[in-house]
Amino acid sequence: MNLRLALPMLLATCAAQPLFAQTAPAASPAPAAAGTQAEDARLNAFLDAAFDASAALSPESLTALGSKTNYDKLDDYTRAAGERRRALAEQQLKDMRAQFDPAKLGGQARLSYRLFETQVERARRSYAFRDYGFPVSTNGSPAGQIPVFLINNHRIASVADARAYISRITETERVMREVAQTMRDQAAKGIVPPKMVFKPAREDAAKVIVGAPFGGGPDSTVLADFRKKVTALDVPEAEKARLVADAQAALKGPFKRDFDTLFAVLDEIEPKAKGNDGAWSLPNGAAFYATRLAQNTTTDLTADQIHQIGLDQVAAIRAEMEVVKQRIGYSGSLESFFDAVRTDPRFKFPNSDAGREEYLTQARAVIAKMMAAAPRFFHTLPKAPLEVRAVEKWREGTAAVAFYNRPAPDGSRPGIYYVNLANMDQVQKVQLEGIAVHEGAPGHHFQIARAQELPGLPKFRRFGGYSVYSEGWGLYTERLAKEMGAYTDPEAEFGMLSLQMWRAIRLVTDTGLHAKRWSREQAIDYFAKNSSIARADIEREVNRYINNPGQATSYMIGQLKISELRKRAQDALGSKFDIRDFHEVVLGSGAVPLDVLEEEVNRYIAAKRS
Repeated sequence: MNLRLALPMLLATCAAQPLFAQTAPAASPAPAAAGTQAEDARLNAFLDAAFDASAALSPESLTALGSKTNYDKLDDYTRAAGERRRALAEQQLKDMRAQFDPAKLGGQARLSYRLFETQVERARRSYAFRDYGFPVSTNGSPAGQIPVFLINNHRIASVADARAYISRITETERVMREVAQTMRDQAAKGIVPPKMVFKPAREDAAKVIVGAPFGGGPDSTVLADFRKKVTALDVPEAEKARLVADAQAALKGPFKRDFDTLFAVLDEIEPKAKGNDGAWSLPNGAAFYATRLAQNTTTDLTADQIHQIGLDQVAAIRAEMEVVKQRIGYSGSLESFFDAVRTDPRFKFPNSDAGREEYLTQARAVIAKMMAAAPRFFHTLPKAPLEVRAVEKWREGTAAVAFYNRPAPDGSRPGIYYVNLANMDQVQKVQLEGIAVHEGAPGHHFQIARAQELPGLPKFRRFGGYSVYSEGWGLYTERLAKEMGAYTDPEAEFGMLSLQMWRAIRLVTDTGLHAKRWSREQAIDYFAKNSSIARADIEREVNRYINNPGQATSYMIGQLKISELRKRAQDALGSKFDIRDFHEVVLGSGAVPLDVLEEEVNRYIAAKRS
């Protein structure tokens, strides 16, 4: 987990009973007073200026947003940088409260005021635990994140851009010194990464420095990217050769030294690792975990409540699985069918480059099918294109099974659905459709790319987010996809249910690890008993939960709430219910906490009834 306070760039009903106590529909907001348009515009301008000021502290965020300001710099990874970001946010909140009266704002502007206020307040609570985020973990480290950033975000349209890329290669040495110092400071306070972090962190980092100019063979990943981008420039060949030579020198010098720094600090810190325990083992761990749950779910649900919700969902989804298993024609136990899905060749792709390409081709076809069906379920589709890519070889060991990268606001970079195809023996055909839906369309792409395109909202709402909302939406769309024409055979439907089970298991294992003192092995065994996921993926998942307390609970908590609100709207509106209207309400204000989403849906219901 990385709790460094950076710009928030980050990302059919399945519950018989409401997740939370149902509230009465909120009254429609009072009519906007005459002339609020000017005040609303003034607040938006203030909030956009606040966003820009925050972004200015993060060169990497600026680049992701399409700006070339500080294009030759990487972020400051020191504690002092976090304190500057925190102080700026607090001053911005103070200034907003002094300059604006929410009563004089229109509905959306009042919501923006409220969301900015709560965002800073939530960050304040998290800041108390700023030392708890591991900059190197099984969820990644700068050793892999910076190359990914350069490849996916740093465009080269001129010699100056190429020089800025080389400067960033050089900057990695400074970044890794800062990361190493952070790890030493944390260790002095008894905050040490779990034992299972060190081996994969070393292995993935080592893959980045394979190939030219570090040794023989083809270009290393970063050099290959730089060479490809420079080759496309319309400049003399001699200039291109000088740029490539300078990049090679930067890679062999400061870039290689930064990896030496990483390996040295890992060797230094690893003997201090005591085990693979959850947050409870950290100083003031219970309070830390409670804060993480509140941050990731935007609720006041306790660890015990979330654990029980998880147990209930596991039981309910197992019952669904039993029905689909019978349709498949399998007569054995559910556990034996899990084993069959893990091991039977008919549920596998070939463990070869051809098998990987077959997976990508089928995933692209699923997304194309969903895009074709989408106008019957959504009023507005994202404009940004969506691509499907395999995770790069050099970060397969620490990358998640699948994930989404947001597009560039200026259209220069598509939304990207990444899938980890390291070992095709662990990849399950039955899950392909559900994963493509969640990470691509109509999942994260329809929410994250669409949010960036919303007119009239301040930047922090278009580019920020809440895990419970974004991941809840992704999980909700897995079931929605069946209505849209996905899962035409029972095997694919079972695959979707296995993904739903995956997220239900997260509620049980995350709270088990961090609040109930489960061991890593206990969490892995519970996962394996209730899932068809390959053992290696289960271990990778549990490692992720240990490293990022609370985040894994956001998926199912968010989905249950969205599903609950949909059922409420359907029951209340009957024939007046239009799924496109409901989805517009859910997506049309950008990412919001669950209580705000409930208020928005209640207003929609009240307006439709009138």
